[in-house]
Amino acid sequence: MLEEKYLLMLPGPTPVPPPVALAQAMPMMNHRGEAFTALFREITAGLQRVFRTRQPVLVLPGSGTGGFETALQNFVAPGEKVLAVVTGAFGDRWAKGARALGYEVERLDVEWGRAADPGELRERLAAGRDRPIRAVLLTHNETSTGVTNPIRELAQVAREHGALVMVDSVSGLGALPIEMDEWGLDVVLTGAQKALMCPPGLTLLAASPRAWEASDRNPGPRFYFDLRPYRDGYEKASLPYTPALALLYALRESLRLIEREGLEAAWARHRLLGRMTRAGVRAMGLELLVRDDRFASDSVTAVKAPPGLSPSAIRRTARERFGVILAGGQGPLSETVFRIGHLGYVVPGDVVQALAAVEGALALHGLPVELGRAAAAAEAVWLDALREQAPAPART
Repeated sequence: MLEEKYLLMLPGPTPVPPPVALAQAMPMMNHRGEAFTALFREITAGLQRVFRTRQPVLVLPGSGTGGFETALQNFVAPGEKVLAVVTGAFGDRWAKGARALGYEVERLDVEWGRAADPGELRERLAAGRDRPIRAVLLTHNETSTGVTNPIRELAQVAREHGALVMVDSVSGLGALPIEMDEWGLDVVLTGAQKALMCPPGLTLLAASPRAWEASDRNPGPRFYFDLRPYRDGYEKASLPYTPALALLYALRESLRLIEREGLEAAWARHRLLGRMTRAGVRAMGLELLVRDDRFASDSVTAVKAPPGLSPSAIRRTARERFGVILAGGQGPLSETVFRIGHLGYVVPGDVVQALAAVEGALALHGLPVELGRAAAAAEAVWLDALREQAPAPART
């Protein structure tokens, strides 16, 4: 298989559109000059539209995990208590990171593959305790399991108890609906390498006025990732330190692509990709980790490997024989599931090819599959969507 013909179907990093990749070749500029001011203002205005917020969206170097740490250190004072709602590997990472940073961490652990229940969160927050919970750490889209949590309802519960609502939307923002201001979210963070279709290396974060008040009261030590200088420079369209210019060029181009498609159209495309993937998986006779379609992610799908065949064997055969790169499971799911990413620069035909690769891998491993069923099921969903969008073309 020619290396350049591999189809990347990961939940991150995701495929980079050619215009975005080429944008990184732009010449360097004076990051204190007028050209940077124009670049910065276009990027931040575009990010506000994607975050659905009027608040400044800050651009920092790093990944989503860096965003976890930055959010905690800026908006929660040292030693205070936080409640981490853990529905998978990334919720677990945020909880472990908070503990490593010296916060008192309470966990609400949810079975992996199931969404967080607002009622369970309300009960936990209402339980008697000697110290208040200052922040609730939520995962919008749990990349490791393919669960999309009901963030709006969870945020409402957290705010009823006075806690800051801090949301990891690393594999959600840009692919799935999120309304930062309307839903009362205090901190939303993401990485550029997911639905925003950029190479890895940028953390994007926005905070509510309530969160900024907490930051200004926070006596904890901060320096490079102290968000106050970023906030102070925002109106002047400047950054406190030398920015990753090549990645900013790429981000500007990706935001232009999102603008041309339309954010709600992008959400609709991801809904279609999720429905196609789930239909194809079921047609193969495989089991989805997420049983409740109400909470099934439209950006990544976790699939249980059939008995007697390891997920790594399926992934290896899909890559080596069919040129499709799939993701493995994480943590306790590493020997149970494989994952199909379908976010960012992904179109329906990519999903059909990925499903055909999985089906072919199962056949090569001797499983009794009916070739073409997965693709047909996915294409039927695609065709229904096309019919809803426009009438059938006239016969000629």
